[in-house]
Amino acid sequence: MSHPRDYQTPAIIIKKIKLGEADRILTLYTPGLGKIQAVAKGVRRPKSKMAGHLELLTHSQVSLARGRNLDTITGAQTIDSFLQLKTDLVLTSYGLYIIELLNQFTAEHVEDEALFNLVLETLRHLCTTDNRDPSASSFGSAQDRSGQALLLRYFELKLVDMAGYRPQLHECVVCHKSLEPVINYFSANAGGMLCPRCAPRQPFSFEIPVNALKVLRFIQDNDFTVVSRLKINGSLSRELEAVTRHYLRYLLEREVKSAAWLDELREQLRQPNGVAP
Repeated sequence: MSHPRDYQTPAIIIKKIKLGEADRILTLYTPGLGKIQAVAKGVRRPKSKMAGHLELLTHSQVSLARGRNLDTITGAQTIDSFLQLKTDLVLTSYGLYIIELLNQFTAEHVEDEALFNLVLETLRHLCTTDNRDPSASSFGSAQDRSGQALLLRYFELKLVDMAGYRPQLHECVVCHKSLEPVINYFSANAGGMLCPRCAPRQPFSFEIPVNALKVLRFIQDNDFTVVSRLKINGSLSRELEAVTRHYLRYLLEREVKSAAWLDELREQLRQPNGVAP
């Protein structure tokens, strides 16, 4: 059965590449078609009517025409611009981190509506979690961001789960015994937790404190409505991030580029009287 030449789909804009003098190749993540690429002609011209609807981190209804190599975007209408993400540098870095991970973990034309909904849910919650006094610094404090950091950990664990890389957090991956409430160890290479007895035989494993493991399990086993009730301090937040960053780096065999910008902003936050550049 042949497909119609023209079609429409909701999409999240997750990547853009310049093409020629005025065009762009956009990577779109859609609920029914998975990840697709398409050309947006003339979108870089100042008078382009589509440009604002095709920015990164925008949820839009996109009209396309099928092409021999790449489809062409013929129209777009914003559904949600996620404006809060684009007016706060830290939130921008979080959003770019999410869509970079999405791009890295997905192949083209693989439908996954649940993953599309996870990304939408995460971006929406980023816009509403930890709303701060508008007179406060654009960076806020570390505790201002604790709920947003927790949301990133939620997204990371759900993403690797959907991609087929769910880490084993409840038992030792070597001896398969339930983990005792003591310091255990995480091994990305082994795919999860190791008990103190098995850990010495696995290179590159590292300690996971009891509370950090409890929170990781809680995030893995619950939806965000439940997870969002957690209150974590800065130390625990850093422990959680160390585990997920390590695991993602192992799975991707590379650093996540947008994480470097996130770290740079965080470093500025630690400086006395740090202000947004």
